[in-house]
Amino acid sequence: MKTLGLIGGTGPESTIDYYRLLTSQYRAKADGASPPVIINSVDLQRMIAWMGANQLDKVTDYLVEQFGKLEKAGVDFAALTANTPHIVFDEIKSRVNLPLISIVEAACERAQKLDFKSVGLFGTRYTMQAPFYPEVFSRTDIKLVTPNEEEQEYIHAKYFGELLKDTFLPETRAKFLNIADEMKARDTVEAIILGGTEIPLLLRTEEHNGIQLLDTTRIHVDRLIEEMLS
Repeated sequence: MKTLGLIGGTGPESTIDYYRLLTSQYRAKADGASPPVIINSVDLQRMIAWMGANQLDKVTDYLVEQFGKLEKAGVDFAALTANTPHIVFDEIKSRVNLPLISIVEAACERAQKLDFKSVGLFGTRYTMQAPFYPEVFSRTDIKLVTPNEEEQEYIHAKYFGELLKDTFLPETRAKFLNIADEMKARDTVEAIILGGTEIPLLLRTEEHNGIQLLDTTRIHVDRLIEEMLS
């Protein structure tokens, strides 16, 4: 049994969802035992400000420091409870001693297992425009498609204006699903990667009009539990 360290707070609601899913699924696989987890909740606003100013070196330094705290606490491996901070995942990984499990790689592995040929990506603007998702998917035969510029602006604005503030409106949900429909018609995507851990809290469904919605939180949790029990 391994102890998991999580960098949480990015944002708080998705961190709660991580812990809830980890607990329920771990208990189901470990005869009712509770999972050994240590959570370090970080300052989301500070990170958003750095990202907005393109000061990714500060984001990296900050998260390296926070992973160091988890290492001192005695965890065996660790993960980020959000997609966007993976913009500096490779830099972090090269500077920390802990093994890290990537939500992006876990999502890609799941898409491969499901034999998808074309998938869309929802997330913050940083996630949709940065190279970290395309770089991982470029190692496969899966085509990764992002929404058009107008759609990206809408998703990003709602993510920061509503979802991170624990606001989940039916009209926002309808628009997100409409964008998925548009991408299916325009780009023949078979699935949408919900590459923001608050988005599943908005959509709360695994399928829409024949489009699979891949919840990266649940996919990541599956991979983390696998490692905990290994």
